[in-house]
Amino acid sequence: MSGTANDAEQRSFRLEHVRSTHLPGKASPKVDSRSVYKDAPKVTANGVHDIEDRILRMTGYYGYYPGYSSHRREEGSDSHVETPASEPNGEGSSYHACANGALKVLGGLLVVLCVSSSWVGTTQVVQCTFTSFSCPFFISWFSTNWNIFFFPLYYSGHMVITREKQTPFQKFRECSRLFGEDGMTLKLFLKRTAPFSILWTLTNYLYLLALKKLTATDVSALYCCHKAFVFLLSWIVLKDRFMGVRIVAAIMAITGIVMMAYADGFHGDSIIGVALAVGSASTSALYKVLFKMFLGSANLGEIAHFFSTMGFFNLIFISCVPIILYFTRVEHWGSISSLPWGYLCGVAGLWLVFNILVNVGVVLTYPILISIGTLLSIPGNAAVDVLKHEVIFSVVRLSATCIICMGFLLLLLPEEWDTVTLRFFAALADKKSEEQGEELTESSVHTRSRSRANGAVSIPMA
Repeated sequence: MSGTANDAEQRSFRLEHVRSTHLPGKASPKVDSRSVYKDAPKVTANGVHDIEDRILRMTGYYGYYPGYSSHRREEGSDSHVETPASEPNGEGSSYHACANGALKVLGGLLVVLCVSSSWVGTTQVVQCTFTSFSCPFFISWFSTNWNIFFFPLYYSGHMVITREKQTPFQKFRECSRLFGEDGMTLKLFLKRTAPFSILWTLTNYLYLLALKKLTATDVSALYCCHKAFVFLLSWIVLKDRFMGVRIVAAIMAITGIVMMAYADGFHGDSIIGVALAVGSASTSALYKVLFKMFLGSANLGEIAHFFSTMGFFNLIFISCVPIILYFTRVEHWGSISSLPWGYLCGVAGLWLVFNILVNVGVVLTYPILISIGTLLSIPGNAAVDVLKHEVIFSVVRLSATCIICMGFLLLLLPEEWDTVTLRFFAALADKKSEEQGEELTESSVHTRSRSRANGAVSIPMA
């Protein structure tokens, strides 16, 4: 027993001497000698310490003292336990961020469903209206007048949510700053509202004319080409960034248009319907590019103000056009009581809901989801055409529709999509390399444990 005690004292002296040695570039841990002897593990009957301590001693670990590894494990466990308690605010903020993101995505999916349903409903109700009332311009004019209700609905929702004590007139003047710092004057009203109202009316009128020649699925698919036209006009007029993938998408859209026109042999109502639908998409693209050029980015209140202003302009200045068409018998109808007011109000209401959802959805959720909602109107209209109208689609029309949809999806890619993609693949490669390194480490640890079990310890060569 005395020999064992002397050996232990000698080992303690040698280890203390090694611990006091300082090598350049090596930071030795500062440990109290009293705590070392206090925390050191007891020697077993055969004088052998813990296996891990043996390995540290035999490999010449600088700063080693008996029980150092177990002491570090205890410190690590204590710090691991104290970490969640020391950072409750970080976890709470991350939890709230995840919850807000999930709610935003769920709200976006709901808005996508509503946008698609309202646009499908508008298109189908228009075709039902044509069975008893074939006056597309009157329908377009009547529906545009309902845009007047946009700002009152916005003001009502704004008062319920924010509870601000602002009169409608005060809020209207605040939102009229979209036209300039001085607000809306008669000159600005005519200068800014007239071109947009004309483009709006042309877009809706050409769309309704196309529905008289083609099925709802074909018209909705051709109308989705407006996304490609917006890119081309923005690139030429607004000098937006050039993107090769969007050029490919524009070419795909044009290819789909040509295939849609070729489906019936470039003659008859088909080619006229395709031309009308493409014209509607073109005027819609011009409307959006001009809005971005002259009015820029606007908030929801300013957009509601602008839509209501267009509704007033349509009611005051464009009301003469349906009267002229009536007396020239281009669009003639009977008495006012004989008009299908149910269908007309249904079209106008659904159109207004669609416009509100598109503009509100951009504020509340992600804009890409609104575009996807417009795209989903194509399969929605196709399902109604097949089930209700028993329409049989040819292979050429289906191929053209699929090509247009693929081009539309390519246009939804963000501007930095290539950089994001490269970062994603680089992160995947780093993750795979880390997993392979962890597997090699685990295999080496397993090999060492087996060698220890067999009584052999590998000592690294100096």
